[in-house]
Amino acid sequence: MKKVTGIGGILFKSKDPNAMNEWYKTHLGLETSPYGTSFEWRESEDTTKKGLTQWAPFAENTKYFEPSEKDFMINYRVENLEALVEELKKENVTILDAIETYDYGKFLHILDLEGNKIQLWEPID
Repeated sequence: MKKVTGIGGILFKSKDPNAMNEWYKTHLGLETSPYGTSFEWRESEDTTKKGLTQWAPFAENTKYFEPSEKDFMINYRVENLEALVEELKKENVTILDAIETYDYGKFLHILDLEGNKIQLWEPID
């Protein structure tokens, strides 16, 4: 079973997310919104399929990355999140929440060996 298929996003804490968005827009040309920006790309095996990688600054005092104490969180794209969760449970990986489903995919959070919170995302492409 394929597990991680790519990086879905880089999320990080910022003292001023709005200013950070504006700086990246002004100096590096990112088309930012209050949610950061999305980088669109195409899959190499089937170029008709698009993918997105999200870049997003969060407020410095966000609780979203807890229980990790790090200032960042990586989002990994996965296939078949339900099956992956069952496999991770058997491997005693710390699973922080239940799968949540949105219009743009399914999400779940886990902790790695050093307590870094990781977001797993099965996108709806």
